[in-house]
Amino acid sequence: MSNFTSAHDFSIKNLVQAQNYHVHHQGNSPGRSPLELLRENIASGALHNSAERCDAPKCLPETRVAVQEEILSWITKGDEDREPKKILWLSGPAGSGKTAITGSVAEACKERGLLAASFFFSSFSGSANRRSKRCFVSTLAYQLIQHDVFQPMEETIFSSIQRNPAIFDTRLSDQLESLVLSPLRTLGPRSSAGPKVLIIDGLDECLSDPFDTATWGVQQRKERDQLEILAVLLQAAVDPAFPFRILLASRPEPIIKNFFGTLSQKIHSQIFIDEKYEPDKDIALFLNSKFSEIRRRYGLPQSWPSDAVVNSLVENASGQFIYAATVIRFVDDSSDSPTKQLDRVLRLLQPVDKDTEPFGQLDALYRHVLSSTPNPPLVVVWLVTIQKGIQGFQTEGQIVPAIFCRQFLQGALGEGEQGLLRNLGSLMYIPRSDDTVSSYRLYHKSFMDFLEDPSRHCIPHVKSWWDFFRKRYVAILKGVLPYSTPLMPSGMAY
Repeated sequence: MSNFTSAHDFSIKNLVQAQNYHVHHQGNSPGRSPLELLRENIASGALHNSAERCDAPKCLPETRVAVQEEILSWITKGDEDREPKKILWLSGPAGSGKTAITGSVAEACKERGLLAASFFFSSFSGSANRRSKRCFVSTLAYQLIQHDVFQPMEETIFSSIQRNPAIFDTRLSDQLESLVLSPLRTLGPRSSAGPKVLIIDGLDECLSDPFDTATWGVQQRKERDQLEILAVLLQAAVDPAFPFRILLASRPEPIIKNFFGTLSQKIHSQIFIDEKYEPDKDIALFLNSKFSEIRRRYGLPQSWPSDAVVNSLVENASGQFIYAATVIRFVDDSSDSPTKQLDRVLRLLQPVDKDTEPFGQLDALYRHVLSSTPNPPLVVVWLVTIQKGIQGFQTEGQIVPAIFCRQFLQGALGEGEQGLLRNLGSLMYIPRSDDTVSSYRLYHKSFMDFLEDPSRHCIPHVKSWWDFFRKRYVAILKGVLPYSTPLMPSGMAY
């Protein structure tokens, strides 16, 4: 029997084969070359210029200038400091623009030949490898040997893989030694020119393996994996053979903050994105630039919107670029005219205590968009199920297309995805119904934070996503619903 009666021509990896669906199992099979094994164990979507990041945020010209210049100066001239620091931690609250800054710095370094490698974690990525530590070291190693100056490392790296094809399943410290540090030691002295920096973004979005058999809780496993990454970065930074600086960006989560709090100040420095870097000025530039594009596209007068409106939006953003970006996507939504959409945003503005409710205005906007859907409680359950249930149980290398999620979610009640999610285009990417490849993708992690916190979304009667997820699988496996799904991935248990 077909697993999906109305879906066809798409692939699900690492699942049991089902009639017309082509299923591929990845593994380190004998006979594959070391290069092939290395390629199969990288997170290609985590590279700064990957296709998956084609719409990733970037700093507009003339915005975030001060912080970018400070970072680039550290990369290019840090050796001239009295006490050179090998690690720079870029931190700031949710929505403050960290990923846009690191993405823009990565582009600038790439153009100048300074970027050695990058890894952009994303907890809401369609690719499991961008949410996991597993491919972290191997992805960095793969990027290093793309540079002419580091190509001689290939021989040592490939030799290590050939001797131990299971190297990708060992501790990160062992991977670092075999795939990065040991190969670097084989190189002779090199000039000061060439790649200088590794850029790691979104460490706080690195999640634990859902099939991890450790008895620790999910949060503990997540923190353990993040600490392991921090430990190998420190291991690299203090090794004489490691010639690079490390730019690391993350939210100031307690586990990361504590790590740097115990680290010698001789090893690292920190940039915290706050009022010192004048976010209001940059947010105003961003809004004016985007409103100008909308005016041209819709033939609106130059007086729209007024300076007073822009200033009000800037004030209510409270330094959060994500608020400004969400406003623009909402206003530019084709469901209604930009003027009416902006009026709706302005009606949401109300005084909030920025100290006690730092996300007050952002939450109000999220709630408005969510309330415009036909069934907000079910939408919350669906979105959390997609993120934590369906996509959360991916294995490495697996990408779950939206068409799979739709078939899983649509039950006996006949809820239609096109109807339920149609008004969420300003908050997430929704592939077309005939797209058999693309995944659902939230535009920012803050929206998932909002959905998982009842005190923020304030939507009554939201049921447990886990109960919904289990019931869907049980019902499907019993064959009591009109659709069935591929069998449960091995390792998933109730």
